[in-house]
Amino acid sequence: MPHKELLFSALKNKNTCRNPWVPFVGCHGGSLIGKSAASYLQDEDLIVRGVSRAVELYKPDGIPVLFDLQIEAQTLGCELEWDPENPPSVISHPLKNDQNLTDLALPEKSAGRFPLVLSAMERLNEKFGSEIALYGLVTGPFTLALHLMGSEIFLQMHDQKNEVKQIIDFCKEVALQTAEWYLEAGMDVIAVVDPMTSQISPADFTSFVQPYASEIFEFIAEKNAYSSFFVCGDARQNIEQMCLCGPDNISFDENIPLQYVLDIASEHEISLGGNLKLTTILLNGTPEMCKQHVLESMEEGGTKGYIVSPGCDLPYSTPPENLQAAAEVIHNREAYSLLDDFENIEDQNELSVTLPDYKKDSRVFVEVFTLDSKSCAPCQYMVDTVINSIDEELQDKIVFKEYKIKDKESVVRMKKMEVTSIPSIVIEGRIKYENTPSQKELHSTIVKLIKEKN
Repeated sequence: MPHKELLFSALKNKNTCRNPWVPFVGCHGGSLIGKSAASYLQDEDLIVRGVSRAVELYKPDGIPVLFDLQIEAQTLGCELEWDPENPPSVISHPLKNDQNLTDLALPEKSAGRFPLVLSAMERLNEKFGSEIALYGLVTGPFTLALHLMGSEIFLQMHDQKNEVKQIIDFCKEVALQTAEWYLEAGMDVIAVVDPMTSQISPADFTSFVQPYASEIFEFIAEKNAYSSFFVCGDARQNIEQMCLCGPDNISFDENIPLQYVLDIASEHEISLGGNLKLTTILLNGTPEMCKQHVLESMEEGGTKGYIVSPGCDLPYSTPPENLQAAAEVIHNREAYSLLDDFENIEDQNELSVTLPDYKKDSRVFVEVFTLDSKSCAPCQYMVDTVINSIDEELQDKIVFKEYKIKDKESVVRMKKMEVTSIPSIVIEGRIKYENTPSQKELHSTIVKLIKEKN
């Protein structure tokens, strides 16, 4: 079966002769052609070259043209900070501090980076559209609202519920418009990427996400296109709610067990994808580890509606040979059996970490475990909340550290401290928050611990 039709069958939750393969190549495309992420994500020609190289190397059934959740935010006035190995991060929030929503308007097609993105989509569709499915990624309404408002949204969701819903409704209109443009440019699958929804309760998801996301998926279906709902972090409490929004597919990361999502998605007859481990396997592992991991995932996921893909945007420096190994197994499943001598990077003897003596130190230790706050929106806003909670009076009484699990040592530390969810806040050596708290709550927690220690 041709690549594109194979993926479409899986998106329809049908049995397929093999699992489709969709590597989420974002800024990693820049590394494939020797360009920084900052240069790559701002240049149409580089995007076309990077995606083309990824298609050549990884033989995908589908691939995103771009993985950047700041495109819409930039056109709405958010300032960006660029990085050589990550997508840009939002560093200003136009609707923070009670600024008015009426000052914002839907972006024009000529705004920001939309022209180069749409042109790259058209060129890649002309080049590959008959062979593989192209994904257009749209920033989900809740995450875009957070870009506009900042982390204060978590407090205002309850103190100013109607105002927050108006902002999310506006962000939904931005998503609908963006989806339409991407479909016109030849995209086969519109993925609504709303990573921040992992940070809220099912009740808040039902109130602040579901009505708006459902409307987007209805629109995509009316256009006879396919849809996917992407989430990052440990969003298992909201998997059921994601299915109820009506996408063709849900995509999730390694924080959530595959079988857990498979059981829920099967009940709703929705396909699923994701869950391949980004850092310990794809980034820091070996080709043999990647083969083993993919084999295990295919064994567990089965061939009805399960799309093999990473848990999120591939890290910039992911070794191409690891992804080629994954592709080899997917395309030649019958030639491989499970490998008994699987090497586990988390148990490498040469790596060791020493934890602080939390009780003896008079300072309070606040440690945040992230994928990377420069590339992961939930991680960024959790880290921002911590930093903003540490005012000048507390600075000398706090030890703050971000541990990025892109680093092998951080993976060992994470395992030693029994951290199982990314992102997470560990205070005084104990897991305190697996979802982003309000700045007020976190500040109060820190102040209380300082008093207890002194």
